[in-house]
Amino acid sequence: MKIGYARVSTTDQNLDMQLNELEKAGCEKIYREKLSGKNKERPELQNLLADLRNGDQVVVWKLDRIGRSIKDLIEIVDTFKNKGVDFISLHNQIDTSTSTGRFTFNIFAALAEFEREMIVERTKAGLQAAKIRGIKSGRKPGLSAENIKKAQRAHKLLNQNNMSMQEISEFLKVGKSTLYRYVKYIEVQQER
Repeated sequence: MKIGYARVSTTDQNLDMQLNELEKAGCEKIYREKLSGKNKERPELQNLLADLRNGDQVVVWKLDRIGRSIKDLIEIVDTFKNKGVDFISLHNQIDTSTSTGRFTFNIFAALAEFEREMIVERTKAGLQAAKIRGIKSGRKPGLSAENIKKAQRAHKLLNQNNMSMQEISEFLKVGKSTLYRYVKYIEVQQER
């Protein structure tokens, strides 16, 4: 039986392209996952692994749809091999039922890992270069104009109306940890 596995990283992304390709490839059953590959709990992948029988073929659109890393990918394909199951990646033109397919799989897996590592290195280098130039990354410090008004109101309620943090939190409909940050923000502004 040909069994497909389709995965996208976020709920905003769409599985349609993968599903179309898997259906064209003749998959009789397709497991669908909307989770990041980094998520250790991939219930549909676990269901697929549990349902496999000797002689089945697992089909994916691309290698990165099933494996989080080269190690993970190789472990999954080894699991398939131990169960007597072949693996096919449509985009990468890999079919582990052939010796050429097994060889190609190992090369593509290594190249995919290399590419991911290069992206991480380039990102780190870019952040370091920006830091040297004095460019700060991440969220800008401070509060929006709307949140500054809430912070001022919270500070006033705390100091002039003798309300508790719990009461102010419920009144302004903000969490207590946010409320503490608001009050601290106003106190720091007043010290300047």
